[in-house]
Formats: sequence, C-alpha cells, structure tokens
Amino acid sequence: MKIATWNVNSLKVRLPHLADWLRAAQPDVVCLQETKLEDANFPADALEEIGYRSAFSGQKTYNGVAIIARGALAHVAHGIPEFADDQKRVLSATVDGGTRVVCAYVPNGQSIDSDKYRYKLRWLAAFERWLAAELPRHSRLVALGDFNIAPEPRDVHDPALWEGQVLFSEPEREAFGRLLELGLKDGFRLFPQPEKSFTWWDYRMNAFKRKMGLRIDHILLSPALAERCTACTIDLAPRARERPSDHAPVIAELDM
Repeated sequence: MKIATWNVNSLKVRLPHLADWLRAAQPDVVCLQETKLEDANFPADALEEIGYRSAFSGQKTYNGVAIIARGALAHVAHGIPEFADDQKRVLSATVDGGTRVVCAYVPNGQSIDSDKYRYKLRWLAAFERWLAAELPRHSRLVALGDFNIAPEPRDVHDPALWEGQVLFSEPEREAFGRLLELGLKDGFRLFPQPEKSFTWWDYRMNAFKRKMGLRIDHILLSPALAERCTACTIDLAPRARERPSDHAPVIAELDM
C-alpha cells in the first residue's frame, strides 16, 4: 500500500496538479491539507473519475482536510474529540480493511509571541491525548499531514537562523517528540535519506531552487505499520511545476 500526504495549498487551484500526480504516482491513500474549500465545492466527482473516493472536512478560504482512497473509507470522524475547534484540521477514516488513517493539519502558530502560537501548543496537547487513546484501539494507525514542525536541525536549511522561531521552537519540537514517545515512528527517518530533505519551501527568495526548506510534513506510523514500511520518500516533482503548492508530497510504502 502506498499512502501519502500533501498540503495542496488550495485544491481549487491545484486540482490539475493533484490529478496528474495521482495518475503518475498511483498512491492508494492520500491525505490532503489546506484544501480551502467548503464541502459543497469539494471535487469529489472529478476525483472519482480518476478512481478515488473522498472524505472531506472543509471551510472557505482557510484550512480544510481530506482523505482520498482507491478503496472504501469507513468510520469517518471529524476533529479531535473533547477539543472544541471551529477550524477544519483533522479527519480520520479506516481504509484497507483495518488501517486507521488520521489526516492532520497542525496550526502554523504565526509567531511565538502570538495567541495563534499558544493555540498551536494547546492543539498539539489535545492531539497527543487523543492519539494516546486511539493507539490501543488501532494497532494499524498512521497519523500524517502538515505538522508545521521541523523536528530536528537536519530538517531545517539553516538551524541557527530558525532557532526559536515558529516551526522550529523548542516547545514545538518537544510536542512532536511526545507524539513519538507514544510509540509512533517517523516514517521518513526509518531509512537513510539525502541531506537537505525538505517538504516545504517559501515562495519567496527562490527558496526551492536554493534548497532553503524545512521538513514539516510527516508520516507517523504505529509500531505494527512501521514494521511493514519498506520506503518513505519526498516527491519533489510537483513542487517544481508552475504555480505549485509550497509543499511537496511525502509517500510511505507499506508491505500489506
């Protein structure tokens, strides 16, 4: 099974890119973030023509998550239980006869002295508590998406420049570490990887061509799925297109 995550940064704009990528990469399950579409406008019919069923949770202009899959999507659930939030950031579904997929768009945080940063840390704490309860219920669980956290210095093009800033502050990295302490495994780090492996690049300063990026999109696997993971890669091709998302897809291959 090939399972992927991609922050498309507006599905309305990026639908042709997504359609081309689905045909080329042939993933079985894809989690999308920043769809930026109300549910009534989600292109479910267009994706079904390509062979993908959809579950989605969206809002106008901001946020929005979706799970698309070749097979059935069962037991679809929205949000983080016991965490009241109007923002559409989490969607869960069961695929492939028992794999629980959690699609997450973690808040950006804006800046470390902002209310949005404090919201991000509260959100992450609620996400951690919820996953701690979900993992015993689902031995085959994968939480993937745009986490808006670079976990380690090697995940940042210039760690000294980014230290203490949002996306690479110590409280954020500690929150990510607590997710791993639950038993989840960072799929990308299960394998040797090239240096300067990033998933997001600012549109400014020609950052993509200059390799000035961060690895903030992740695939976190339960121990049972980590044992079945045979590869985890970043696909740079969509980021090199004209008018791309500022993120690249991340793909894990599982021997199921």
